[in-house]
Amino acid sequence: MTLEHKFNRQVEQVAVSDIRQFDIDVSEIPGIIKLTLGEPDFNTPEHVKQAAIQAINDNQSHYTPNPGIPALREATVKYFNSKYHLNYEPDQVITTIGATEGIATALQTILNPGDTVLVPTPVFPIYLPITEINHGQCVTIDTSQDNFVLTPEKLKATIAANKEKNIKALVLVYPSNPTGVTYSRQQLQDLAQVIRESGMWVLCDEVYAELTYSDEHTSLAEFLPDQVLLVSGLSKSHAMTGWRVGFLFGPEDFIEQAIKAHQYLVTAPTNNVQFAALAAVTNGQEDSLPMKAEYLKRREYLCRELAASGFEVASPDGAFYLFAKIPAKFGTDSWQFVRALAKDAHVALIPGASFGPGGEGYVRLSYAASMEDLETAVQRIKEYVNQK
Repeated sequence: MTLEHKFNRQVEQVAVSDIRQFDIDVSEIPGIIKLTLGEPDFNTPEHVKQAAIQAINDNQSHYTPNPGIPALREATVKYFNSKYHLNYEPDQVITTIGATEGIATALQTILNPGDTVLVPTPVFPIYLPITEINHGQCVTIDTSQDNFVLTPEKLKATIAANKEKNIKALVLVYPSNPTGVTYSRQQLQDLAQVIRESGMWVLCDEVYAELTYSDEHTSLAEFLPDQVLLVSGLSKSHAMTGWRVGFLFGPEDFIEQAIKAHQYLVTAPTNNVQFAALAAVTNGQEDSLPMKAEYLKRREYLCRELAASGFEVASPDGAFYLFAKIPAKFGTDSWQFVRALAKDAHVALIPGASFGPGGEGYVRLSYAASMEDLETAVQRIKEYVNQK
């Protein structure tokens, strides 16, 4: 018997991440300095590591409740409610396998075939393939002419231009990967008015919230608790990328359905990791501050040095990325630029084209790297730019 179609068509249409593939490819270059991936160069706080060790010694190696251990859910809502003026209850959060699983669970829970998700770009591309795998479609909104911020006017115009589509959700990522741009409280309040009228969900990825530099981070969930699906985690705030622990918050009726998607994706979060997370949200409210201070120094250094080399840099108010416009003499082909830079200068950046409409002509630099590496990278970039 011959199968009519061997694989899921939606999965077949999704490409492997070109960001991760490029990172793998350039790793073969001797002496390369990679400013490619968004991974803190700090270690997980000691008290968090010790909590995991204690959990292992206590034989915490069994299944937990699907949405996570009750103590962690309770401590998590206290942590986020306190930091961001929210009003979640413990039954309004699911502990996920990183923020990525939170995104996948949220979209799987709300999407029906043909539903449309609005995605402001440039953006980390994960939201598009997950939407497509769940039989949805994406409409991108280029924000490059609005300082990389989605304006209420552009959101209204996009909704009006897509009246024939069933717009189910808007994705909002801030502080942003790749630009580092975030939203002010007033900007969010203005957006909230349009979103409220539309009735759509908003998938808010706020995993970089604790790395906000200019002002205090404001969560859209403060204004639209019944429409916001809030995704966060400890990867960036507590340098826990490899632990894979995230959180998905939402209204009770959403969480009731999302638990099903989560259950059949992963069963439950890793047991001992949840006890590490419990230590982080119970006793680690200030763990991000030393990292944040160091990132700020790196940001200031890179902004200054890149500007002197002819790059224009988007206003980076959070996260640990710079989105820099390639000097005019190199044209706008970002893939060509980063490949040549890696080959000739042994510095690896990510091309802006990887982040969708509005990204071409830019490169993303991650400053989640040591100052020593950043200084060497800057010197190499300067030499490369000046020689061309």
